[in-house]
Amino acid sequence: MAAITEGADPIAFDGARKIRRGLTKARIRWVVAILLLMFAAVAARLVQLGFVVNDTTIEGQARDIITATRPAILDRNGLELAVDVRVPSLYAEPRHIIDPREAAEAINSVLPDLDVEWLTQRLTGDKGFVWIKRELSPAIEDQIMHLGIPGLDFLTESKRFYPVGADAAHIVGAVNIDNQGIAGIEKSIDDDSVALLQQLGLARGNDLAPVNLSIDLRVQHAMHDVLADAVTRYQAADASGVMMDIKTGEILGLVSLPDFDPNKPSTSLGEDKFNRITAGIYELGSTMKSVTIAGALDSGKVKITDSFDARFGVRFGRYTIDDFHGKHRILTVPEIYKYSSNVGAIKVMQAWGKENFRAFLHKLHFDETEPLQLPERKAPNVPKTFSEVVAATSAFGHGLSVSPMSMVRAMAAFANNGVMVKPTLYKTSQEDAAKTYEQVVSPKTGADMRYIMRLNALEGSGTRMNKFAGGYRAGGKTGTAEKVNKGHYDSGHVLALFASVFPLDQPRYAMMILVDDPHTEPGQGGHTAGWNAGEATGRIISRVAPMLGISPNFDPMLDTELVPPELR
Repeated sequence: MAAITEGADPIAFDGARKIRRGLTKARIRWVVAILLLMFAAVAARLVQLGFVVNDTTIEGQARDIITATRPAILDRNGLELAVDVRVPSLYAEPRHIIDPREAAEAINSVLPDLDVEWLTQRLTGDKGFVWIKRELSPAIEDQIMHLGIPGLDFLTESKRFYPVGADAAHIVGAVNIDNQGIAGIEKSIDDDSVALLQQLGLARGNDLAPVNLSIDLRVQHAMHDVLADAVTRYQAADASGVMMDIKTGEILGLVSLPDFDPNKPSTSLGEDKFNRITAGIYELGSTMKSVTIAGALDSGKVKITDSFDARFGVRFGRYTIDDFHGKHRILTVPEIYKYSSNVGAIKVMQAWGKENFRAFLHKLHFDETEPLQLPERKAPNVPKTFSEVVAATSAFGHGLSVSPMSMVRAMAAFANNGVMVKPTLYKTSQEDAAKTYEQVVSPKTGADMRYIMRLNALEGSGTRMNKFAGGYRAGGKTGTAEKVNKGHYDSGHVLALFASVFPLDQPRYAMMILVDDPHTEPGQGGHTAGWNAGEATGRIISRVAPMLGISPNFDPMLDTELVPPELR
């Protein structure tokens, strides 16, 4: 310790030292207090920020959904039906725009389709985000960036691209500008799971597992091509068709014309652009005779060798139901089918019983909405109970309206030894499909139905189909349903149908073709279904059978086995 200076007051010195210590402690306390206040302010700010809800939307739409990816949609062979591509979209932050008018004119020089006045209004204000134009090309992005306008930037979005265009439009569907499914399988997968993944942010920048459909793009293209030709060839209002694997229920092709380009969703607008196979219900005309005869045969009350009096029409009150180009004689069951006798079908149904007929329609699910995985579906119109008249007209396809899918499913069951399978648009193994099997008629009834289907192709209303289907052993039933016009059936406007199965010696595929309001082609015999829907069916079979591994076989013994001479 330093010595005390001579002459100094020791008491005064000690007091000064105490004062300095007090000031130091005071300063320390102030520093501590200030630090505590600073930490408290930081803590308070952190707490405040913890309660702030960040804006995760872009003009009301969740950012994660807008930037989310979607799974690729593939056909059964791995070919792409829908894929994501990454595209730039232009947005602005108006609060950072210095001169809205100048910026608007500059943007218009690159994007001349955007109105300058609209752009000026869009760029004016203190908003933090507004869209300018979405889904642009990289070249446009470069041009905008070279303008050097503060407050403009790009967000990379996912845009849906459909490589096959309109060919599979009614199956795949489409998405809106925000990449959300609005129709077809696109909407279906959103409803199932994709939308949830997007909301959770798990679909952004990630590759989702592809969706494998049952569709065979080769079959789809062939059906689309032939049906487009049918619309032109027969001057028809529209045409549609569906093909199903009778063992697995897989839909290999589904076409409804007119269709649309899913790359341009606006082309789907219009009342005529709906999916006729799933969202349309129709009176299916004489194709229903397959159902009437199958049910009656399976009941045991009618045999394949039975005959019925079709000499005269069937009278109900003031009305008489007769045959179109009828034979007006006693007909066997196979003849009722191949000559498409309305009178014969009524007599078969009456021998069976109208209550049994109605119960059989329920067994075949004709009175239920088809379970196919598309949002575009319509409930059938089948009366809960049948009067004598409704039962009679329903026996030949009038008085009830059902989906074409119902008929395809029934024809498939008749050809598949009486086993019905649930239809599906997803790739499915036969083992999994077997879990949905229902025995709706006996194998014996199935054999009888295969016989009369092939007989109709050889000798009945299906001969035009057989001409084009060659050696692929197809068979089935025509239907020419008069359309209702101003409350009455109009024989001048019809819906032509053909329900078929091939190859009948080893049944594997069922198909339904519809040609709406066809007109007579020069040299034709008329607008009945054999001349249009039947021909289209034959053309499709001849094109797709080789793709499906079916070889033509012209051996007459095959038809002898399918159609025994003693039963002709």
